[in-house]
Amino acid sequence: MRVTRLAMLACVAALVVVTAAPASAVGPQGAGPGGALGGPLGIGAGSRAGYFAVLCAFSHRNRDDMIVFPGQPGRSHDHTYFGNTSTDASSTLNSLRAAGSTCLMRGDQAAYWVPTLMVDGKAVQPLGAIVYYVRRTSDAVQPFPPGLRMIAGDATARTAQSSEVTSWRCAYFGGAGSSVPNCRLPILQLRVRFPDCWDGVHLDAADHKGHMAYSTGGTCPSSHPVAVPGIQLVVQYTVAGGSGTELSSGGQFSGHADFVNAWDQQALTQLVDRFLNHSRQPQQTFV
Repeated sequence: MRVTRLAMLACVAALVVVTAAPASAVGPQGAGPGGALGGPLGIGAGSRAGYFAVLCAFSHRNRDDMIVFPGQPGRSHDHTYFGNTSTDASSTLNSLRAAGSTCLMRGDQAAYWVPTLMVDGKAVQPLGAIVYYVRRTSDAVQPFPPGLRMIAGDATARTAQSSEVTSWRCAYFGGAGSSVPNCRLPILQLRVRFPDCWDGVHLDAADHKGHMAYSTGGTCPSSHPVAVPGIQLVVQYTVAGGSGTELSSGGQFSGHADFVNAWDQQALTQLVDRFLNHSRQPQQTFV
């Protein structure tokens, strides 16, 4: 079942990459299954595209949050996890690196999670997630430092957030919007865009956001001068959306996502140098 779901996710991911990137960006040096990113372990684009992508299967669910409520199991709303198979309230960088991963890319033991999608009060298991690592700045980017923690989006939002941060979309039809659409085909996406500028000092902040910022026009603000990859997390669900669809954090507008860097640092550095820093120009839109 897991292989079938990942195969379906790979088909969607391949369509997104091909339609979103210029023709010159996807070619022999790109890495689909059997390509340059290590066989059937991930997907990516050619070195001029400014991004690479990782497929991650669903891992598990719980009501923990190692960033907001560390050491307090069951304190949070329900979460859906991808990547690291051990993520819970007591996780640390060392425990994450010692665990397995559902991501099909060697070295990616990072933890990714989102609020659980509910339809008529029942939890939905996602098809999986596509994690895009994107260069958004004119300057070269640095790999995330080990243990960096980030939250993108607002779990308390009850009105529309910026579609540049979080949005919903039908996989094959229509643009992104703040409300859950009613898709013609049952492939609904939650899309969350993380900040891509770091203050260069702190791995976290009191509000779990202050150490990070978004670039503007390809430039990081002076308060957060270190350019890092801009993660775009695209979660795929085999539901059509519409009425009765909401997030465990409350309603349709509370989309958010969390990330903890537990990558093998050498592997991450190599990917960033090859696919992001060799790009001719940064990507400024959702892939």
